[in-house]
Amino acid sequence: MAINDAPIEGFSVPNAAASARNFERKFFFAVAVLFPLAVLIGFAPTFYLKPLFNSPPIPRTIVYVHAFFMTAWIALFITQVYLISAKKILVHRKLGFLGVALGIGIIISGLLTAIAATKYGAASAPKDIPPLDFMIVPFGDLVVFAVLFAAAVYYRKQAATHKRLILLTVINFLPPALARYPGGVMDKFGPLWFFGIPTVFTLFVLIGDSWKHRKLNKVFLLASIFLIASWWLRLPLSSTDAWRNFAAWLTSL
Repeated sequence: MAINDAPIEGFSVPNAAASARNFERKFFFAVAVLFPLAVLIGFAPTFYLKPLFNSPPIPRTIVYVHAFFMTAWIALFITQVYLISAKKILVHRKLGFLGVALGIGIIISGLLTAIAATKYGAASAPKDIPPLDFMIVPFGDLVVFAVLFAAAVYYRKQAATHKRLILLTVINFLPPALARYPGGVMDKFGPLWFFGIPTVFTLFVLIGDSWKHRKLNKVFLLASIFLIASWWLRLPLSSTDAWRNFAAWLTSL
């Protein structure tokens, strides 16, 4: 239900709107802190803090290229959150062009990384899943990112929708980090861990956002359903002939 001009529970609508905006700023600030931390924990042993761990060597240069684009994307996300909180909107918009370039770099380098890992193997790939089957996981991440980011660019003049779509692009990249967490959680819980945690978080944000603003953002709802469905549909689709034929064709190029 949209907010109207009537008072709500003893306080005015403008105060309610201001409270919602203040909550959003704090929430995005928290995401800007916690998301890089989550990525660091997951990728520290195999990349960011690799010299401190006895992990396998990084086999291909394309991994470094993809890591560069992803790290730059995270840094840009943090910067953009700060610029919005500091009300430096013009700078925020200008940096959006850099975001488009980084997004394209993520997609291209990510696809090349996924193809190389499928063809030649990767230390992070599960040993009990055929490479062609597992390729649907990183490929799905890239497709979902491309759709969500393209939608965010399309809705760039609608701030409320734009920032929610950007938030979903961030959540989309949580599973790869969670799947690499130490302590054996991946082995114990499998998809319930690396897909389940982001699913619960997405639903929490969607419900909390709707409650806080007294209305449901329909684009945010559809994008959240798309994101969650993409995670859980990958597992059954990965062993189909259609996917295996497509993956085989992609890796043969």
